[in-house]
Amino acid sequence: MRLPLAFRAAILASATLLPVTAVAQAAPHEHLSTEKQAEQLPPDLVEAISRDLKLTPQQYLDRAELAQRLGSYADGLRTHRPDSYAGSWLGTDGVPVVAVTTTEAAHQVARDGYATKMATVSANTLETALAQLNSWITGLPKDVSSQINSTSIDVLDNQIVIDVVNSPIGRALNLPTLLAQLKVVLTPGGPGPVHQGPQGGDTYVTTAKPLSHETQPNEIGVCSFGFNSVAGNGESYNISAGHCDPSQEHPGVGAGSPVYLPDYQDVSRSTQIGAFSNSAMGVEADGLDYSLIKLNDAGVAAGLNAPSVRGANGTTVTVTGTARPVVGAPICKSGQTSTFTCGLVIAESVDAPLHMEDGTTRLVRGFAGSTCTLSGDSGGAILTGTRALGVTSGSNSGGAPSCVEANLVLAPDGGTASIGIPIEKILDRANSKLGNDLRVRTASAPA
Repeated sequence: MRLPLAFRAAILASATLLPVTAVAQAAPHEHLSTEKQAEQLPPDLVEAISRDLKLTPQQYLDRAELAQRLGSYADGLRTHRPDSYAGSWLGTDGVPVVAVTTTEAAHQVARDGYATKMATVSANTLETALAQLNSWITGLPKDVSSQINSTSIDVLDNQIVIDVVNSPIGRALNLPTLLAQLKVVLTPGGPGPVHQGPQGGDTYVTTAKPLSHETQPNEIGVCSFGFNSVAGNGESYNISAGHCDPSQEHPGVGAGSPVYLPDYQDVSRSTQIGAFSNSAMGVEADGLDYSLIKLNDAGVAAGLNAPSVRGANGTTVTVTGTARPVVGAPICKSGQTSTFTCGLVIAESVDAPLHMEDGTTRLVRGFAGSTCTLSGDSGGAILTGTRALGVTSGSNSGGAPSCVEANLVLAPDGGTASIGIPIEKILDRANSKLGNDLRVRTASAPA
């Protein structure tokens, strides 16, 4: 399951132009202190941060925390000035920017210590227009709707981006005329502690029926663990991607498909560590793509009750909290195929089709990142700093044999892109539906 190649190019078309002309610019007042956290990051994560983001460990952590502060500030501004707030992001230089529609709001934002940018329409107006666009798309005949790769809001240019296949049908689309700010894009269709036990980002396999010597390879699904979690009653879970649950591909299977730690010598002897207790995706899940793996005693004994995510070469990152996606925030994802890769959040909300193996398509809503994600990374953990941000849903590079080749092939179209499902939205929906007070396992950040 992967997103169209054009997905990355559409949302990145202007998102690469992060430096802005600000009405006023100042640093937020509170001091960030992440020195001790930076010293404890695994060397392989430090290498990925340097390689993919060109940042020092402390810059990475500082920007991740600054993005969360910006997100909280933006929420407050949007609540009190809904007609003035137009979006927010971190620039490539690490400066937090807030877009507004009035000079009065711009002066307030500047006094509060943030850079500002003037915009034409509010974020609420853009989101209403995006909802109208998506409603229109779902009503189109399938041969027409299949020519639309994705829709998203580009906060930097204050507009909606619709990614359309460069085909006769795509070029002939009669787009709605009432949409605000619409842009159409046509695109071609080491060292450090090592823990042996499973962690977020490691491999699990699953089948519709219990594994046996008769199980065929094409009956086995491969995905990545996301974040270890705990319910209010003490039961242990792992949060992963919904499309990893066989019941999503084969509705007749029913709930409760088993999940295993793979035995690479003889897969039929793999250890069952739990089963899917709940999964949801697409429209019926508010656009989310998530699953809950309820762990058994073997899963807990294996270490899946720890607040940890796998890095390269077996290293470990301790999860210290949860976070929301903010444009420009640095992120790193862990997956069983490509391990740690890092990038930036390039869109806070993107609607994109996730193509299932049974030929159906589910419309998934998440945040977009520039990290490389390969086949098998689905469900893996996405971090910003050391906070849980989301789980991997899909990408435009799923079929590539390596991230090196993916970056080379996709470079002319903007490079790799992936879609992540926000962890806080997963928790909110899971708890509202199941009422089990689920939370991500975390450890206190170093003092």
